[in-house]
Amino acid sequence: MSGSFDILIVGIGGQGTILASNILGESCLIEGRQVRGAETHGMAQRGGSVESHIRIDGKFGPQIAPGQADLLISFDLLEALRYSHYLKKDGKIVVNRRLVLPTSVYTQKLTPPTEEEIIAALKAHELCLLDADRIATDAGSPLSQNVVMLGAAAKWMPLKPETLLEAVRRLVPKKTIEINTKAFRMGQEAGGKI
Repeated sequence: MSGSFDILIVGIGGQGTILASNILGESCLIEGRQVRGAETHGMAQRGGSVESHIRIDGKFGPQIAPGQADLLISFDLLEALRYSHYLKKDGKIVVNRRLVLPTSVYTQKLTPPTEEEIIAALKAHELCLLDADRIATDAGSPLSQNVVMLGAAAKWMPLKPETLLEAVRRLVPKKTIEINTKAFRMGQEAGGKI
């Protein structure tokens, strides 16, 4: 429709979704490509849902319509399930194998879906499932899991991996460049195996 490559990044407040979307935006600027983005992060500071829409080479607005995303990057299994309706039929998902249950599950005594049920539902699309938390810790900091996720998703993006890595170096704190570079490369390796 719009000619854009649409990426939706979702997670929970504090997981680094905004930095991840900024890295994608910076990558587009480095490559001289048009980028549009929008973020919603209402109760993110209290562990609420965060979503970032990134539209590469699009001509229209920043919001991705349901059923139009080419790629979903999710830092949590439940968030992947919650936003999976945004994907195109042939859309792809990169998801961290982590399940964070919202407080309402406990306060309202709800029965959440199991990890296996969520993964089964996500398999309607091409799925890259990885333990980004463990990979980030192995790279030197659990805080780099967002960069691990970008590395794993790089194979499906219309951006050069070298450009993504340059954007990582520009936007992460200077003292964490080495860790985040390693995290990106380890994410690429993990994503390539799946």
